[in-house]
Amino acid sequence: MITLAQLNAAAQAEFTQLLDGTYEHSPWIAAQAWERRPFTSLAQLKLALVDAVRQAPHEAQLALIRAHPELAGKAMVSKTLTAESTHEQGKAGLSDCTPAEFARIHQLNAGYNARFGFPFILAVRGPRGLGLAKPEIIATFARRLDNHPDFELAEALRNIHRIAEIRLNDKLGHSPDLGNQVWDWAEQLSAHSDAGYAERGELTVTYLTEAHQACARQLAQWMRDDCGFDEVSIDAVGNVVGLYHGSPSQDRQARRLLTGSHYDTVRNGGKYDGRLGIFVPMACVRELQRQGRRLPFGIEVVGFAEEEGQRYKATFLGSGALTGHFDAAWLDQQDAGGITMREAMAQAGLRIDDIAKLQRDPARYLGFVEVHIEQGPVLNALDLPLGIVSSINGSVRYVGEIIGMASHAGTTPMPGRRDAATAAAELALYIEKRGGSEEHLVATVGMLEVPGGSINVVPGRCKFSLDIRATTNAVRDACAADIVHELQALCQRRGLHYRLEETMRAAAAPSAPEWQQRWERAVESLGLPVFRLPSGAGHDAMKLHEIMPQAMLFVRGLNAGISHNPLEAITNDDAELCVRAFQNLLDQLATEFS
Repeated sequence: MITLAQLNAAAQAEFTQLLDGTYEHSPWIAAQAWERRPFTSLAQLKLALVDAVRQAPHEAQLALIRAHPELAGKAMVSKTLTAESTHEQGKAGLSDCTPAEFARIHQLNAGYNARFGFPFILAVRGPRGLGLAKPEIIATFARRLDNHPDFELAEALRNIHRIAEIRLNDKLGHSPDLGNQVWDWAEQLSAHSDAGYAERGELTVTYLTEAHQACARQLAQWMRDDCGFDEVSIDAVGNVVGLYHGSPSQDRQARRLLTGSHYDTVRNGGKYDGRLGIFVPMACVRELQRQGRRLPFGIEVVGFAEEEGQRYKATFLGSGALTGHFDAAWLDQQDAGGITMREAMAQAGLRIDDIAKLQRDPARYLGFVEVHIEQGPVLNALDLPLGIVSSINGSVRYVGEIIGMASHAGTTPMPGRRDAATAAAELALYIEKRGGSEEHLVATVGMLEVPGGSINVVPGRCKFSLDIRATTNAVRDACAADIVHELQALCQRRGLHYRLEETMRAAAAPSAPEWQQRWERAVESLGLPVFRLPSGAGHDAMKLHEIMPQAMLFVRGLNAGISHNPLEAITNDDAELCVRAFQNLLDQLATEFS
């Protein structure tokens, strides 16, 4: 094993030799990273190696990719792989393919090389480091054949960095044990899925189904038995609440740090959206309990029962109960099967009369922090594991309809048409342009529909949706006003009319400066740069923002940061860094409030 101290003290040639094999046949990467010494952490060393590749010319990046062997290719058959590649491909079972598997991989290799001009690169030891199954490798191979060449080159480099990360862990004897625990909890909790989805291998957990209640029981058991929380309960809306009391003498009256996220999912979603923000503080409490350590404040971790609004039209139900914003009208909503929320709560054994008692007194809390997978491509594209959220975007949504005149596609002259669909298309292009006109503003037409449309009929109606988000309410509202003005103008010009209904409005939630700065110091302590970004998605922190200061930490997602999708993923190493950052935040607070 080698050490950071050894690397920091090494001359360039020795440094390069010590890291030989980290990047396949490419010692120039280590040689350039050497100039960034001394490294205060393994994470900082990894990032220096990544930066050396990012700053290299395109030809050098392409040569790095081409230095890697094909999966189950000629080099494996002829036993001329490097020791590292031999170990990795063997761990994934690629040295023991069936004839059918070998033929399929050979076919994919040929197609991939023909399309991109370089070999397919995949970190076959996977996000947990234990090795991917061959069916998953083959499925990933086939899926990535459809990528754009520029994106695929970047994806190949990202996988090379993951390969190097695992190899560095081996060289330095580093095991991300805290990250492994978080990753394993996520994997185990994903065993619970709603009927009709579980049979297809899809993860869906909606409010108060059997799978949802099983998740709540599992979280409560882990909090109690594995982590050592002092009090664990499932409250009147199904939130799982774990309390770890502060010192002295497990002071139950001490102010608390509130944290957590949601454990429900979208339909056919991922394993980390929401749930990561429960597991990370659970891991921190587990370590505090093992050390016999108490902080001068309590820690309250909440697994919010509902955030996604999938079974009932009631988003932020779990966190809203804590802020006193549970809407009693929700109780009479029916799901697709005709079951009201009131009935679902009764069947789950929840006490509706106790919901009002869940409202928290903000004077008892220091603030709220939330860890979340980014759900976007920014950190992934920048090769950064962690980012600090500057603001949760404010949003507004509309559903609209443009009304013209349906007429015969063959007999209606072009100048005389009142085409609702082309008007909607023109509006959508304006929305795209206006949404891209300012930083941290986005505008989306997610749905377009021609009701009763026919191939030979000029569309007389076109329905559409509109979603606008920005870091400030003012920027959001100015964009909305411009879009409405454009809609009015184009309808007047084309002889059409429209209907537009606002369906949702949520205020922006900027991070509390002092809490954002704590996250920044926590990330810096790991040897990582501070990178700030807004959250385009809504989070439970938006609700808690209404009654107390809040700030969020984002964790990089794999597969271009995709979320609300089965491809949603994180690595154990990134989860480890996240736990370490949270621990540092706790240490900062302990110093401030001691």
